[in-house]
Amino acid sequence: MSNPFSGQSPIPGIKNVILVGSGKGGVGKSSVSINLAISLKEKGMKVGLLDADVYGPSVPRMMGALNQKPAVNENGKIIPINKYGIKVMSMGFLVDEQQAVIWRGPMLFKAIDQFFKDVLWEELDYLVIDLPPGTGDICLTIAQKVPVSGAVVVCTPQNIALVDAQKAIDMFKKINIPILGVVENMSSFTPPGSEVSYDLFPKGQLNTYLSAHNINKITEIPFDPHVAVCSESGIPFIQGKPESPAAKAFQRLGGFVSEAQLT
Repeated sequence: MSNPFSGQSPIPGIKNVILVGSGKGGVGKSSVSINLAISLKEKGMKVGLLDADVYGPSVPRMMGALNQKPAVNENGKIIPINKYGIKVMSMGFLVDEQQAVIWRGPMLFKAIDQFFKDVLWEELDYLVIDLPPGTGDICLTIAQKVPVSGAVVVCTPQNIALVDAQKAIDMFKKINIPILGVVENMSSFTPPGSEVSYDLFPKGQLNTYLSAHNINKITEIPFDPHVAVCSESGIPFIQGKPESPAAKAFQRLGGFVSEAQLT
């Protein structure tokens, strides 16, 4: 049987590719991807952010780049949008936000291939890729196209989210992508002016599962309503509320990734 990953080719100039995935939507994966990219940039790294959610791209709005169109240079290379010092590429730059992308497998494969080959990423320490939810074509295509340094899985505390996160972890293991760890998002909520934290979701067996499988819990990100406000305003939370507990959790994530021994 042929090796499905034998066609991998490094993206010229890019040292590390980091995937941010989840087994389901609604867990804050794009927020984690964006704030991870900003945290790495604030540590002096050269960073790119690829929104690989072809069907539901949210990065353009969340990065304040809605309705911007990338230029094309004389060699036919797409120049990514530069926001907050991050080179950003998304299907959302190429189609109207209200326009549905109705594609099957081969067109998805071609789009992902173009994101790697036809975008002028230049020199990057990290390319953070915000994956679509689930375990389908796009993640498998990326694994077949380029060597991936590691994956971060985003999960909320309850068991119903853990079940889907386990599927993402299982997928990464089966396609030989190192799992850097899990981010528990919306772990708790502390009302303003209070020192008492409340669980927004019933605590499941996430910690037990991670311990049994020797997987890092990288950080717990508390719920902060300003995350949604910043996202709607196109401001990465880590810059909009840098002293907040949630921003510090995002900074810990950036520190963990920057210090990890990546392959």
